[in-house]
Amino acid sequence: MENVVKVGVGVILIRDGKILLGERQGAHGENTWATPGGHLEFGESVESCAAREVLEETGLHISSVRKVGFTNDIFDNEHKHYITLFVAAECPIGDAVVMEPEKCKSWRWFALDDLPKPLFLCMENFLKDRDFENVNL
Repeated sequence: MENVVKVGVGVILIRDGKILLGERQGAHGENTWATPGGHLEFGESVESCAAREVLEETGLHISSVRKVGFTNDIFDNEHKHYITLFVAAECPIGDAVVMEPEKCKSWRWFALDDLPKPLFLCMENFLKDRDFENVNL
């Protein structure tokens, strides 16, 4: 296992009672569903990272970024360890576009009570500790 813990940022976007998830590919967690997000860069705020990653991955612009929780994610098979900072943000308009096809197969909106499987480990861990009703969107 790498002896470095990395920091990821996951962005929860909920519109009309549905959450935006993408099917990952080409990286750890391939073929699982996750929120937009990515690595926090040196010197970057969590809010700036969230806006940058959502724009890079989906083409969407977000606002009103709020911290909602974190997870401690150990990917045993991939020998990776992340702390994932989850934020919620507003994104009332626009369609998500696959901007990085090497990393994501598709973006889709899912009802909160009908999430796809399998979920990315970070999402699984977040859901174990929290309920979307408590995210305060």
